[in-house]
Amino acid sequence: MSGDTTNELARALELSRELLAAADRGDGRAVASLDAKRRELLKSARSSTRVLDAAQTLLMQEVALLNDRSIGLLEHHRRIKQRQMEVAAAGRRAVHAYSNTRPLR
Repeated sequence: MSGDTTNELARALELSRELLAAADRGDGRAVASLDAKRRELLKSARSSTRVLDAAQTLLMQEVALLNDRSIGLLEHHRRIKQRQMEVAAAGRRAVHAYSNTRPLR
């Protein structure tokens, strides 16, 4: 059973690496899909054993580290998008403010 848990955690680590790459690209759909698959693997690993050996603990630590990095990248993309939306809104307000003006003669 320990081998199954190790395999599940190793696969979760692979998915975490893919998830990090998707987060770096800003691909939210891929991130959500990979996260759902990874979550199922982690749930399965947790249900099959309550105590992790040293190798399994290391795998879980790597998964957690990659997860933190992925969250950071997604937050970065969110802030970029938020800033773009703020700039676009300011532009729309400026167009609206000056659209009724007429050139002086």
